[in-house]
Amino acid sequence: MFLRSAFVRTAIVVCASAAAAFSANTVGLQAGKAALRSAGPLAFGPNGILFIGDSLGASIVAIDTGDTKAAKNAEPIEIKELNLKIAAALGTTADQILINDVIVNPVSKKVYISVSRGRGPEATPVILRTDASGKLTEVSMDNVKFARVSLPNAPDENAKDQRGANRRLESITDLGFVDGKVIVAGLSNEEFSSTLRVIPYPFAAVDKGAGIEIFHGAHGRFETNAPVRTFVNYDIAGKQHILAAYTCTPLVRIPVSELKPGAKVKGTTIAELGNRNRPLDMITYKKDGGQFILMANSSRGVMKLPAEKLESYEGITAQTEKKGVPYETIATLKGVQQLDKLDEGHALLLTDASGTLDLHTIALP
Repeated sequence: MFLRSAFVRTAIVVCASAAAAFSANTVGLQAGKAALRSAGPLAFGPNGILFIGDSLGASIVAIDTGDTKAAKNAEPIEIKELNLKIAAALGTTADQILINDVIVNPVSKKVYISVSRGRGPEATPVILRTDASGKLTEVSMDNVKFARVSLPNAPDENAKDQRGANRRLESITDLGFVDGKVIVAGLSNEEFSSTLRVIPYPFAAVDKGAGIEIFHGAHGRFETNAPVRTFVNYDIAGKQHILAAYTCTPLVRIPVSELKPGAKVKGTTIAELGNRNRPLDMITYKKDGGQFILMANSSRGVMKLPAEKLESYEGITAQTEKKGVPYETIATLKGVQQLDKLDEGHALLLTDASGTLDLHTIALP
């Protein structure tokens, strides 16, 4: 009787702890229609919470996907002509489809895809889900538990940059989740318009974020208006940092501890990886006892960089073409537009195969 009672008490404690953890991550969510104006960068938090960057709406939306069943293993995913399949599912043509982000739920190993049906600001945002079967399912926003926070100082909807592009579309350029906080990169309407925001989750009030200044080696100057294109959170010398990549292509380390509301933060440029290039996506991973960064680029292929002792690289402060953290180009990986870790040994890639977009799995190089 004693043993059974002790077991029951232990089970109650475990269940209560799990329930409390789940409640802590779903508090503040309300059932209803999570209306999106756009669907851009994605990030997963705990317990199947998916964060969606809505640049046009200048907001971050958290939805409860209910996708919390752990996969026994990560099955390889191979889906040919994904853009054609998405177009057919949404009743349109491939030239009216934009795939904005692709990420893997780290628990279920299912794949989530943010899509624009149509072009321009009137495009319809859609979130899709798939797995190794290749079946596409729309994640409904009509009756879902969700929460939303608005960015208080996003660029005006009519603001244009020097090339005439809509600055509002870059109010959110990438998302991440770490230690109970959503990290948001993008532009603001502040003087230091390049901004990183740290938003506690469950959501509360959102501050105006920290303005970021970097030295751009290829341009030979300090810049405060270039947005972070893609980033990863990474531990450097025992402290949490953002490793941020910019167009043309500085790689910058930024301590998370300095990202205070209203702060002006100067990042340290630890690599200049070549101009006329836009970084598209990046991940970190371990292999054969080493730590690495894998970065997909618009015109310079997929780069593999060592990710150890990044604190040892001095900041670049003079004009240069290439300098700092070394890299190798993975010649076998071509046309990569998006990438994410599938498991500790594999990555999922979205590649452009001469006009069609394919999802496929590779062993991490």
